[in-house]
Amino acid sequence: MPKLADNMPLVSQNGQVLTSLASINRLDEPEKEAIYAALLPPRLLSLLQLDPQTLLNPAGERLVRVIAPAGLGFARIEARSRPAERDTVFFAELSDTQYHQMELSFCIICDPAAPRFAVDVTEAGTVNWFTSQGRNIPEELRAMRAGLFPNQTRRGLRLFGEFFPRVECLTDRLGMEMIVAEPLTYDNAIRYERYGFDYLTGKRLMLEIDREFHPGGLLFNRLDGSTPFRMPGMERTVRGRSWAIHDGIMDEPWDDLRIYKMIGSNAGLNTFPDRQNEE
Repeated sequence: MPKLADNMPLVSQNGQVLTSLASINRLDEPEKEAIYAALLPPRLLSLLQLDPQTLLNPAGERLVRVIAPAGLGFARIEARSRPAERDTVFFAELSDTQYHQMELSFCIICDPAAPRFAVDVTEAGTVNWFTSQGRNIPEELRAMRAGLFPNQTRRGLRLFGEFFPRVECLTDRLGMEMIVAEPLTYDNAIRYERYGFDYLTGKRLMLEIDREFHPGGLLFNRLDGSTPFRMPGMERTVRGRSWAIHDGIMDEPWDDLRIYKMIGSNAGLNTFPDRQNEE
């Protein structure tokens, strides 16, 4: 049974109790899409001038795409500012796990009116898949100086706080008790902590990072100005630490961090308690 107040099990139009993304994906397209479209924050719909029922803008253009194949426990929701736009304004991927949990694989929310930084391609112009195929240092420098975090191509819309409760609500209605995720950067991990997540793996690393960024610590001493991403003072902010870690300041790679949130509870974790406010 659902744990969140006023939540009810998710039931299809024909009376079937739905317990997974795979069960949602077996529904007819309109019903399936309506369930997933409900995850879109109202402020995003307003920004894109989308009708909540039809998901069409005033010109009659469809700007939302739901990919949820029958037979798979996977869903991708994309929203664009224009039908032919390459970049998404909103991109989220969810999947069932083998343990009847919800996995939030990706969530990217960008301001389509903000300047774009080509940190998602190498200097040669090829897709770098979150820098696994190389970095674009000039664009990263521009992005960092504009106040962005690693891997951000555009400034965000600060809508995750409106999106995540909708994911938690859907997860609860499916009878799942846990949401799991994999933070791709240090700032992602800190952000998830604010929403009540704890660590399946990686808590030791996060606490060690905080310790070593304090005066006298190994990472603190490596903020020596040897690159623009390792300037003294960067230890005081989530953004500064995240760029330094992105630049390879640690001895071990940023890898194998897994986090979880129990539905309706907040782990109350804060591995960077004395961080400087960046608002």
